Amino acid sequence: MGLKEQLQEDLKAAMRAGDEPRKTAIRMALLAIRMAEVEAARPLSEDEILRVLQNEVKRRRETLEELEKANRPDRLASERAELEVLLAYLPQPLTREEIEAMAREVIAEIGATSPAQLGEVMKRLMPRVRGRADGREVQEIVRRLLSETSS
Repeated sequence: MGLKEQLQEDLKAAMRAGDEPRKTAIRMALLAIRMAEVEAARPLSEDEILRVLQNEVKRRRETLEELEKANRPDRLASERAELEVLLAYLPQPLTREEIEAMAREVIAEIGATSPAQLGEVMKRLMPRVRGRADGREVQEIVRRLLSETSS
């Protein structure tokens, strides 16, 4: 069963159980997927659906930050609950150590020795970590590793 189908089944279960935060989060995710499908004029692949869900998670995190700044505890709990629901559909994120090991592997594969080769390393590494690591964190790790090898 694909991710979209799983979301649809989980929506039905949440509706039967009366689980409001779960129902709301899944509905919003399915709406975002439908909008992306309309924009693409075709059904989305699993990777594209995953990217849409990651964007939804990112949007929820930004909303949480804004609510904290605005001192809105009334909405914080529901946003956190919805964020937790969406996080359950994403693959387990890589640890910093796992990212570093993968980065070292790619650096060794291409024989990168200087920070000038950052783009080449990132180009090969990102498809391996996509969906499981933040691009900024990956870039920071690669930059540090490359500067260590050039020293």
